[in-house]
Amino acid sequence: MTAGEPAGLAILISGRGSNMQAFIDACSRGDLNARVSVVVSNNPGAAGLERAAQAGIATRCIDHRDYASREDFDRALVDCLDEYPVDLVILAGFMRILTPVFIQPFSGRLLNIHPSLLPKYPGLNTHQRALDAGDPEAGVTVHFVTPELDGGPPVLQAKVPVLAEDNAESLAARVILEEHVIYPLAARWYLEGRLKLEQRGATLDGELLPATGIPYREGLD
Repeated sequence: MTAGEPAGLAILISGRGSNMQAFIDACSRGDLNARVSVVVSNNPGAAGLERAAQAGIATRCIDHRDYASREDFDRALVDCLDEYPVDLVILAGFMRILTPVFIQPFSGRLLNIHPSLLPKYPGLNTHQRALDAGDPEAGVTVHFVTPELDGGPPVLQAKVPVLAEDNAESLAARVILEEHVIYPLAARWYLEGRLKLEQRGATLDGELLPATGIPYREGLD
């Protein structure tokens, strides 16, 4: 990537690709000086593949069931992305645990979004876990990816209140709206050279970020 030239994004999905669509829209609006080089899914039935194709984006499916191990699958992913211009890899509802075989080649340019206020509730069923714990608020975290599951340094968090009438589905519906705001924002910071993964953790403009990342507020840029 050179100055002024749009960056190349690779987006990995497993389902309908709502965060993928947020990136497509951000690129179209000019909020990101980037274009989506390829959308890759491990799921042949992922609705997001059709959405991406309709937007004129290259799509690939690498079915994890065709591989004997996670490492073999990850090698195929690396080989796939090597065919495209990729400055930043975006995990957008990609429901596979990645191994160092994939993480290492893209270390420092690999972002994920997780539907909890990390370090709370890594893994699955995050909204129900927040409800079961009686938490007054829930939310979402953008973080760098490291070999530790959902354990990479957080970059940005958005919170929503937990309402008395909430169930997991209603809470998820409010949280995902915040996902579509903060994920492209964090990617923009990275593409502008402001956000980096260093040995000491995630930094923004050279300053070490808090252990839970920056709390999102309207107007944050």
